[in-house]
Amino acid sequence: MREVPSQIFSSSIRLDGERWRTAIFRTPMEEVEPSQGGSEEKDSMVPVTWRLDHSTVLPWHQVTSDGTLVLLHADHSAQGNYSCHDSRGLLLYFIRLRLGYPPGKLNVSCQVPNHTHVRCSWTERVKTFLPAEYNATFKGISQDQKPCVLDVAHKHCDVNHPSFWQTIHTLRITETNALGSETTSHRVTLYKQLQPNPPQSLMVEALKGHPKRLIVSWDYPVSWPLDDAFPLIFHIRYKPNGSMYWSEVLSLESPVVITDALAGHLHQVQIQARDDLISDSKWSEWSPLLLVRPWEAVYSTTESPEELQPEETFADNLFPFSTKPEISTPKSHNSVHPEDEGNLGFVILLVMLSVVILTIVLSLIFVVWVRQRRHDHITKQELTSMVKMKSMPI
Repeated sequence: MREVPSQIFSSSIRLDGERWRTAIFRTPMEEVEPSQGGSEEKDSMVPVTWRLDHSTVLPWHQVTSDGTLVLLHADHSAQGNYSCHDSRGLLLYFIRLRLGYPPGKLNVSCQVPNHTHVRCSWTERVKTFLPAEYNATFKGISQDQKPCVLDVAHKHCDVNHPSFWQTIHTLRITETNALGSETTSHRVTLYKQLQPNPPQSLMVEALKGHPKRLIVSWDYPVSWPLDDAFPLIFHIRYKPNGSMYWSEVLSLESPVVITDALAGHLHQVQIQARDDLISDSKWSEWSPLLLVRPWEAVYSTTESPEELQPEETFADNLFPFSTKPEISTPKSHNSVHPEDEGNLGFVILLVMLSVVILTIVLSLIFVVWVRQRRHDHITKQELTSMVKMKSMPI
C-alpha cells in the first residue's frame, strides 16, 4: 500500500481589517498519473479532486491546471482536513488547515498571598485561535532568574520563596504559536502587592444574658504562615441590618467582644486582614457577610425585664448611641448606642441655646465696656479744661 504524504498548513488572518487571506495547497505531481490520450493541452491537465472533511463542497476556490487548490477567501469556516484524490478516487495527499493570529501582548496580574509565594496569571489581548506554548521567568534586580512554574490550562504560574528584600521583580512571559512569538514583561513590587486571603472560620455568637453584646472569633487564613514573625492585624466591621454606617474595631487577636450592638436587631458582621508590620501592604478582601441577632430574653407573664436584669438594663442605657464609624484597638468595645434619636436632638438644642446665651452676655459686656470708656474720656477732658482755666492770669 502506497504511503500517503501529509503536512500541517497554517495561515494567519490579517489584523488591518482585511478578514481573509489566500491559501494555496499544491499537489505532488509525481503522485498523479498522466491522463490517457488526447491533445497536449489535455495531457497537461491534472485530473484531481479536492475534498474538505470528505465533502466535495469547498469554500470559494480554484483548482489550477497543475492540481493546485487555491482558496480565495479563507476565513474560519474554511478550516478542516483537505484531501486530494485522483480520477479513480484514490487518496493522493491530505493537509490540515488552521487559521489564526500571531501572539500579542498579555494582560498580566500577580497576587502575593504571603511572604513565600507569588502567583501570576494572564489573559490574552489577541485571540489567536491557535495552540500556543508558554515560557515564564521571574527575576529581581540583582538576582538570577527563577522559574515560574506554569499551569497552562489555568493560565497562571507560581514562584516559591521569592526574595522579599528585593524591591522590584520582573516577570517575563513568552507566548509562541505557529505564526510567531511575543514576550510580555510585568513589574512586581512584592511588599506593596502583599495581600492575605480573608480570615477563615468567622463566627459571631450572642452572649447569653447580654442583649447588646456579640462575640466575634476567627482563624488565620490557611495560606498565611502561623509564625510570630508575620503577624496579621484584623479589621472587624458591624452594623444593624439596614443601617448606613459601620462601627469598626481593630484587633491583633481573636476573639473580640462587641459591647454596643443594638438590642433586638439583626446585625451584619465582616472581617478582613493585613500584614501588621508592612503598612503599605493591602488589606484582604472582606470575608462573607454574617447575620446575627444579639441575645434576647424570654419573659414570663409574671416577670418584667426590670425584675429579671435590673443592672444589665441600667448599664445598657447609660450612654447614647453613635451612628458614626469609630475605630478601637482593645478587644472590648465600650461605647453604646441609644434606642432613639430624641437624645441627640435634645443635646443639639442645648448647645444652640448655650451659644445664644453666651453671645448675649458677651454683647452686654462689650456695650458696658464701651460706655464706661466713653465716660472716662469725657471726665478726663473736663479735668484738663479746669486745670487750664486755673492757670490763666486774672
